[in-house]
Amino acid sequence: MVVLNRIYTRTGDTGETSLGTGIRVSKAHRRIHAYGTVDETNAAIGVVRLYTRTAEFAALDTMLARIQNELFDLGADLCVPEGSQKPDFEPLRILPHQAGRLEAEIDMLNADLAPLRSFVLPGGDPAAAHLHLARTVCRRAERLIVELAAEEGEKVNDNAIAYINRLSDFLFVASRWANAKSQGDVLWVPGQTR
Repeated sequence: MVVLNRIYTRTGDTGETSLGTGIRVSKAHRRIHAYGTVDETNAAIGVVRLYTRTAEFAALDTMLARIQNELFDLGADLCVPEGSQKPDFEPLRILPHQAGRLEAEIDMLNADLAPLRSFVLPGGDPAAAHLHLARTVCRRAERLIVELAAEEGEKVNDNAIAYINRLSDFLFVASRWANAKSQGDVLWVPGQTR
């Protein structure tokens, strides 16, 4: 259980923060960048949800609410490095079925969409435009997590990498689904302005 009585602690004033194991690291550490960008993805999804609180988007909003909670789980997973000193608690880890559930939801949202014949430009319905922004932040989080996993001495849960990869796919398909409810995809026209 998390209990926050005070918001500021002054323990980060020297440019360091604590991982879930209590180990102090620089706030510029790749692991902090990785789970900080997961948090940024979560905030971007929070903005999406300003536009999905309608009956038309209720199913998507329910999925996004669950995903926001799972992104906190992902941050907790990344905050306690695998193989590090054993904390006094069971670390929270992303599990394979969480990426599997995203795959099922991608398939459900994609079922009635027309096949793509061009790249999609970010935009259209406000929900879709914000889903595209969340997708790009999610892709950055994925790149940072993969970089972290490739760093010598750093361990990352393989399921965490699969989850963030699948989430960016989900956000893309969800943006197409949202646009299908209004104007349809905004398509790239190669060389249109040459």
